[in-house]
Amino acid sequence: MVAPAYFAAMNQKHAPATALITGASSGIGLELARIFAHNGFNLVLVARNRTKLLEIAADMAGISVNVIAKDLAHPRAAQEVFDELQEKSIPVDVLINNAGFGQHGKFAETALEIDLEMIELNIVALTALSKLFLPAMLARHAGKIMNVASTAAFQPGPLMAVYYASKAFVLSFSEAIANELDGSGVSVTCLCPGATETNFAQRAQMTNSLLFKMGAMDAKIVAQLGFEGLMKGKTLVIPGAKNKLLAQSLRLSPRKLVTAISRRIQEQR
Repeated sequence: MVAPAYFAAMNQKHAPATALITGASSGIGLELARIFAHNGFNLVLVARNRTKLLEIAADMAGISVNVIAKDLAHPRAAQEVFDELQEKSIPVDVLINNAGFGQHGKFAETALEIDLEMIELNIVALTALSKLFLPAMLARHAGKIMNVASTAAFQPGPLMAVYYASKAFVLSFSEAIANELDGSGVSVTCLCPGATETNFAQRAQMTNSLLFKMGAMDAKIVAQLGFEGLMKGKTLVIPGAKNKLLAQSLRLSPRKLVTAISRRIQEQR
């Protein structure tokens, strides 16, 4: 699948189109970067690990790759990314807000600073980047934003309370602005993967949880389905039949039951 025709028309002065991907050094973000590169997009890759980003960029031939080493959990980081690209006159045609992390444990016992970093990255940076890059897309009457949430967005998450709540924000926010932008030429897609084979579980200290012991999807498959949904202008993409069924069943089930089941799958085994 290649970039839609309107990108070519939009980019007469700066072909080909450019995709900015946060959290691009591993997992779904890295796989998305490879897919966009394969489809001829120039890239702006954002993550904390500059060395890793440079290694990834070196493997991508035939396109322009700009690397920005930035920790988006810092309050000014999103603005700094935007300002750097403005100074370089690099337009962003596709924004992929993929960066995020989780923390496992009871809310009363987890570290406050980590909870606040999670909110800053999962919610604040995503919101800021969307706000900063959207006006130029609207001016061009073309552009795409993809916000990576999770199936966690559909229910409360005991033992990962802040993470689940942050992803609920991402889903609600994405669906709302997708509605606001209808007919503008700019689309918003929310990707809601379930358990996926990335570094997420290790960083969240939940590799032994029932959720991941039940099996995880390949990050390449998740990224490809996300890319295809984005290009089709879908508002919501839930990769995998099991995850789709789960999301639908949660909407119809009693909230207390959903919360109890959610806790059970988070518990360490």
